[in-house]
Amino acid sequence: MHCFTGSYSLAKQALDCGFNISFSGILTFKKAESLRETCKKIPLDRLHIETDSPFLSPEPHRGKENQPAYVSLLAQWVADLLKVDLQTLSEQLKKNTWNLFPKIKKEEDNWTKLD
Repeated sequence: MHCFTGSYSLAKQALDCGFNISFSGILTFKKAESLRETCKKIPLDRLHIETDSPFLSPEPHRGKENQPAYVSLLAQWVADLLKVDLQTLSEQLKKNTWNLFPKIKKEEDNWTKLD
């Protein structure tokens, strides 16, 4: 589910149908508390993050043009939210991406770390 902003009920239905859930910079917005609560309930092996460039920049860049480099800010934000270290989250997000897009080369040299 690209750029998910729905309720946990909707997320649960999507998960039950085999979908994964992807969050954007909206997760960092002040009024997105219910979305953050939903994010906390998503199994790590079904979670993705995205920049949705050029829109939806995470705080502190909200309102400015988004860029792929900001995914690292979102990753740290999600790691803090979920109370996991960034490297653990990064490794899981990498596995999730490979599972969702199996044609991506799985060589470490071709993967940018999120630290």
